[in-house]
Amino acid sequence: MWDWIVVIVLGFIEGLTELLPISSTAHLLIAEHWLPRQSDLFNIVIQSGAVISVLPLFPERLYQFVFQWRERATRDYAGKILLAFVITGIGGLALDKAGFKLPEELWPIGWAILVGGIGFLLVERWLCGRNPHGPVTWSIAAVVGLGQLIAAVFPGTSRSGATILLMLMMGLSRPAATEFSFLVGIPTMLAAGALKIFRALHHPPAGAAPEHWDMVVLGFIVSALVSFLAVRWLLRYIQTHTFNVFGWYRIVLGAGILGYFFLDR
Repeated sequence: MWDWIVVIVLGFIEGLTELLPISSTAHLLIAEHWLPRQSDLFNIVIQSGAVISVLPLFPERLYQFVFQWRERATRDYAGKILLAFVITGIGGLALDKAGFKLPEELWPIGWAILVGGIGFLLVERWLCGRNPHGPVTWSIAAVVGLGQLIAAVFPGTSRSGATILLMLMMGLSRPAATEFSFLVGIPTMLAAGALKIFRALHHPPAGAAPEHWDMVVLGFIVSALVSFLAVRWLLRYIQTHTFNVFGWYRIVLGAGILGYFFLDR
């Protein structure tokens, strides 16, 4: 298969799944079981493209952070983003120091996707008849930081999926939970990505092939465009819909992965 086709396919998968609550890590690992495996640097760069591209979708928050940063409400919200970021950052550095490596086998990914799907359906069932509309509290921000660590340890959990579920259970509305999850995820993933890119460039693995930067740029662009469109759709969708569709998708995908694993043994 031509390299540029592989890059476009992987960029599309990353852009579509990075911020939707269905786990981009799981989808990329699944895809790489059939497609040529790319470098870690490539995966990090296209993830950064998916994250950066959604910034224009939050114009009101960006305006607040730039022009209204003296206001108490703005600083309070930014502080809660910072708290979640710091908790995740400290936990992530501790995992890195301990030598934690992300498992790449399909069966734990399948279980994580399946359990997350069931979680969405259960939480949405519990929310029936309720009208969650509470504000983002410091407790919620702390839990979001911990939720991001859970997603980092268990591939297939989905960072946005875990944090949105936790916030829904703590009384936040779907739009508010989704917005805060994304805004926390932007600095978190960009900081982690920047660290990994620095390491990859300054300490490349022994025997690693030279990076094809034209393909990296192509993947970055595809991922960014697809992510922008996917998140714009999601932000509109959740105004009038539940997360049930993502729950059922995860259940079907997780069951399919587990079925494939056990049949292939």
